[in-house]
Amino acid sequence: MNLHRVVALLNPPQSPFELACAAEVFGTVPQGVPVRYSFRTCTEHPGPLPTTIGFAMLIDAGLAALREADTVVVPGWQPPGAPAPPAVIEALRAAHRRGARIVAICTGAFVLAQAGLLDGRSATTHWRDTARLAAAFPEVRVDPDVLFVDHGDVATSAGTGAGIDLCLHLVRSDHGAAYAAQIARNMVLPPRREGSQLQYAVRPVPVRAADDSLAPLLDWATSRLHTRLTLGSLAEQAGLSGRTLARRFGDQLGTSPGQWLLARRIDAARVLLEQTDLPVEAIATRVGLASAVNLRRRFRAQLGTTPGAYRRTFGEA
Repeated sequence: MNLHRVVALLNPPQSPFELACAAEVFGTVPQGVPVRYSFRTCTEHPGPLPTTIGFAMLIDAGLAALREADTVVVPGWQPPGAPAPPAVIEALRAAHRRGARIVAICTGAFVLAQAGLLDGRSATTHWRDTARLAAAFPEVRVDPDVLFVDHGDVATSAGTGAGIDLCLHLVRSDHGAAYAAQIARNMVLPPRREGSQLQYAVRPVPVRAADDSLAPLLDWATSRLHTRLTLGSLAEQAGLSGRTLARRFGDQLGTSPGQWLLARRIDAARVLLEQTDLPVEAIATRVGLASAVNLRRRFRAQLGTTPGAYRRTFGEA
């Protein structure tokens, strides 16, 4: 298998964390996990590159590295909205014309907007900078209330940790849910946060006592996906009213119990499609979606494809 070539385009001063979001997902290979990506960095002027926290990184590749990239990542841009050099803009446009996927983490969205890659499209960035992005680029539909937006050829994420969510989402799109889960497990992260999840809690949330955490309930529900789980049964297990439970899901996870449960069932179905040769009807039963017809309908609505097509692409059995 040819490795998918990921190149991070850096700019002084570079945020080490935003670069690490991409490097850890695409450039670190956990023990026992197949190598699927190569990862390198480049910048307009190779040499020592200052960072936002005081030290310099030595970058040996120039913009020519983008000519062979399958995915280009712009891991932030400081200061946000600062004009990118014409050579950088043209290199990004050329990579996109050639078919490379262009990905922005956090304020990297400003550079994609300057290159015209977000015109007429939805995009996001750190919640602190969404108003600035919208004002500077009125042709971009800025969504301040999501973790990331993926159009296939172009993708943007909110700040800091949302960059990891986007990178894991891209791995999931490239190589399936099971492979992405292995990467996430190595990073000691949950395998998935929905892109539509809010960037931050709209209402101030008081400090929660340990027993207010939803984690035990989520573990309980995840181990029982094959059973009929309703808001009532979840609330009963948690010892809460349905209204209180729904409010805690919104505060802690940015989604509803039903949406969370459906996403877990779809994820479980993806792994079974990848790793077993079970019939679709049996998989639907195992993940609590009742029938192959229901699984196919939910699968298409969530992922834009069918279980059969997904298995042909990602199946290991």
